[in-house]
Amino acid sequence: MEKLNPLDQKINTHFPGLVVRKDLVKAVKGNAIVPSYVLEYLLGQYCATSDEPTIQTGIETVKEILRKHYVHRNEAGLVRSNIKEKGRYKVIDKISVALNEKTDAYEAEFSNLGIKKVLVDSDTVKAHPKLLVSGVWCICDIEYQFTEDKNSTPWVLSTLKPIQLSHFDFEAYLEARRKFSLDEWIDLLVQSMGFNPEMFGRRSKLIQLIRLIPFCERNYNLIELGPKGTGKSHIFSEFSPHGILISGGEVTVPKLFVNNSTGKIGLVGYWDVVAFDEFAGKQKRVDKALVDILKNYMANKSFSRGIETLGAEASMVFVGNTRHAVPYMLKHSDLFEELPEKFYDSAFLDRLHFYIPGWEVDIIRNEMFSDGYGFVVDYLAEILRSLRDHDFSDRYKDHFTLSSDISTRDRDGIHKTFSGLMKILFPQGGATSEEVEELLGFAMEGRKRVKDQLMRLDSTYADVAFHYSDNDGKDKVVTTLEEVEYPHHYHRTIAEAEPDVAGMPTQAGERAGASEETPAVTEKGEEPKEGHLTFSENQKGVSYDMLFGPYLRGAGRITVTDPYIRLFYQVRNFMEFVETVVRYKESGEEVAIQLVTTEDDFKGDQQRDNLDKIKAACEAVGIEFEWEFDQSRSIHARHIVTDTGWKISLDRGLDIFQHYEMNEAFAFANRMQQFRPCKAFEVTYLKQN
Repeated sequence: MEKLNPLDQKINTHFPGLVVRKDLVKAVKGNAIVPSYVLEYLLGQYCATSDEPTIQTGIETVKEILRKHYVHRNEAGLVRSNIKEKGRYKVIDKISVALNEKTDAYEAEFSNLGIKKVLVDSDTVKAHPKLLVSGVWCICDIEYQFTEDKNSTPWVLSTLKPIQLSHFDFEAYLEARRKFSLDEWIDLLVQSMGFNPEMFGRRSKLIQLIRLIPFCERNYNLIELGPKGTGKSHIFSEFSPHGILISGGEVTVPKLFVNNSTGKIGLVGYWDVVAFDEFAGKQKRVDKALVDILKNYMANKSFSRGIETLGAEASMVFVGNTRHAVPYMLKHSDLFEELPEKFYDSAFLDRLHFYIPGWEVDIIRNEMFSDGYGFVVDYLAEILRSLRDHDFSDRYKDHFTLSSDISTRDRDGIHKTFSGLMKILFPQGGATSEEVEELLGFAMEGRKRVKDQLMRLDSTYADVAFHYSDNDGKDKVVTTLEEVEYPHHYHRTIAEAEPDVAGMPTQAGERAGASEETPAVTEKGEEPKEGHLTFSENQKGVSYDMLFGPYLRGAGRITVTDPYIRLFYQVRNFMEFVETVVRYKESGEEVAIQLVTTEDDFKGDQQRDNLDKIKAACEAVGIEFEWEFDQSRSIHARHIVTDTGWKISLDRGLDIFQHYEMNEAFAFANRMQQFRPCKAFEVTYLKQN
């Protein structure tokens, strides 16, 4: 049996019976068109263990249950026959219930089984009111009792059990949370969402977790716009029995809020989260009345039914695809440009608490899915639902103070996002000042992204400085990542300069959002200067040419000290550094490059072979390359030193890029560094005597 990694061992130790291996969903799904939480509910019954033989037996049991009891539409006739012949049969299907006013009885409709007018008793409907507004996945026992009465149905609903957790121990959850570090807890949550945390940086993990906030925060208004295929809608259709995903084109006032002719309450009265899929599209027809009532609900948490005003707690989520790259949108319009015309309305947009930058989320690939352990999703869904009763929005106030410039509506957005993140990551409390600051800054950035775009499309909005101060009175300004990357377009009324080939400004200091001390490193003929650069996670537009090129010009000898030139991708990074040296050296001159690194414990032979291949390649282009292993294994510093007196200190060495498709020949990120998202890193340039 394969040995579990330390995190998976810890997860199984502290949450026994409540976690499942995430790759099992694919193993059992087959051609069953059911949400993940339905499958994980079954897996949680039979496979919530780390014991491999039990898992394998459980998988077969779940497959057998699905084979026997899940209703495929094309086999509905066979299942109906089974019910008739056996008299009673268990099925897994999506069920909705309606009141028949003529008979004064509740009647169920089975989505896949294709039967209607199945009588349901009032107690069942009272216990599970969501049956009345949309389909709910259930495990049911159905009986067949033939009758000659043409007005009655032979189908009888014997038992009905919605697929969701019936109870949980919240105090035990908090106690177990205390056993995990923040990094471990984040990785556990990311694995619970089905993703491999090793494929994500810290910022990217937090972006994924933002998608959970609507489930734990009442009346939270979230939007995510970005490229296709990034999993924007998955979490709202597959993750929780308390959320519903509806097509943006199918939304009507009666369906969403209230049917005035019948008085029947719509989706917001019954669901914790209502998500609008395919929300973008300029040409989509939208009912103006829907926009107006939606604006009122998002602001006041209420809507009208005739003369009666009703409150509701449903969070609203809007997800849609963008057609253009971020610099194009910033140069020609704004980040809301894809919305339907009636929703392209400042009063509506101002009610959004957070804008997830969907362009920062990777296209979903197979290797991004986890085979580690995570919570059975219906367990996590119930935990998040119970957290809706709590308010963590003031938990930063012992450490930080928001600027008085920030308006009430901006403050509400920041507070709700911060509260949601604190509930998800620190339900037990105990966050340090640094941990609180990270979440506060992230919450402010998401609201600032909304506000900055509002100021583009409505000049009546006052300019707001999003900043906060610590207990020492030190003021800290929050910026969005795209503001750092594309200042020429982001603040286009201030700077209208043409971008370079990557859509980036020409000065490295402008790219990094750094101070006046930042060196200018991209203009040919300009003297490089001492300084310090800081880059944010997921920032693009960064390359070795930009960072190092001018500092390497004229050098006859370059020494690179980096203990982590071991694995293939790290050696490839070094090869790309050598390419930069080749581009910046004078024609007809030779440059000596010395690499000092450490030997890989497991793949030393392959490491040597790769470095020797670089050495052989260098001989043909005027580079004399030598490398050596530091036998003491004591080197920790990572820097580049030239014989022209420059020392470039790198806190991450050359390993500044996040994972990208290295084997995809036709991906720009593979061929051009400036299209790769970065890890967070810093560079210092020093001139030595």
